[in-house]
Amino acid sequence: MIKTKQTLRMTVLAMLIALGVVISPFLRVEGMCPMAHFINIVCSVLMGPWYSLLCATLIGIIRMLTMGIPPIALTGAVFGAFLSGVFYRLSKGNILFAVIGEVFGTGIIGAIASYPVMSILWGKEGLSWLFYVPSFIAGTLIGGSIALVFLKKLTANGMLKRFQAMLSDNVYEDKTGLISNTACIAAVGAILYVVIEIPTGIFSLTSPVWHIVSRGCIAVSVTAAAVYFIFQKLKKEKQNDSSDK
Repeated sequence: MIKTKQTLRMTVLAMLIALGVVISPFLRVEGMCPMAHFINIVCSVLMGPWYSLLCATLIGIIRMLTMGIPPIALTGAVFGAFLSGVFYRLSKGNILFAVIGEVFGTGIIGAIASYPVMSILWGKEGLSWLFYVPSFIAGTLIGGSIALVFLKKLTANGMLKRFQAMLSDNVYEDKTGLISNTACIAAVGAILYVVIEIPTGIFSLTSPVWHIVSRGCIAVSVTAAAVYFIFQKLKKEKQNDSSDK
């Protein structure tokens, strides 16, 4: 049984590494690779921090060797991958904390660590300690939003718990709660915003309609998230009042 679980872990790890390498160019610009953060968070939740760290390291090395990506392929991945798994386990299964760990680890620690690596080892000029912070945080928020929606869907149909039972020694009940559900709804707008804005910039689409639509997606999703939050709070208060009676 132990040998079977270990074999399954290695198989899934290899699949995540391969998937991470293949989808890493999607939505990627200099200093921002959202899909790498998506893989980091998914691996952290399914298998834990050490496997996520190994996954991010191998993906980074392969991307550097085959795609000519600079060392930020590593510095912009490994810290967030590990902290995502650590935060998830410390929270006893809160997916939102896995996303926060990725944002903090990559967006702050990884971004700052990238400065000496890129300026001293890679010889890139015109950098500062906070140069990569905006793009790294943006990338983690995009990838984290996608991961949050994906993992919430797995949680809703019971698949996440089954995957964890097969791959990890730790199986957690859903502890995402109202805040995470609200964040998940708002995250849809962030994903749609990026999906619209990046092609707009790449293809130099000058019509203001595209920007209006992208910003409208954020406004609608944030409004929907607020309505959902208020409705659920009122519903819970009503249920509490009924139980008291």
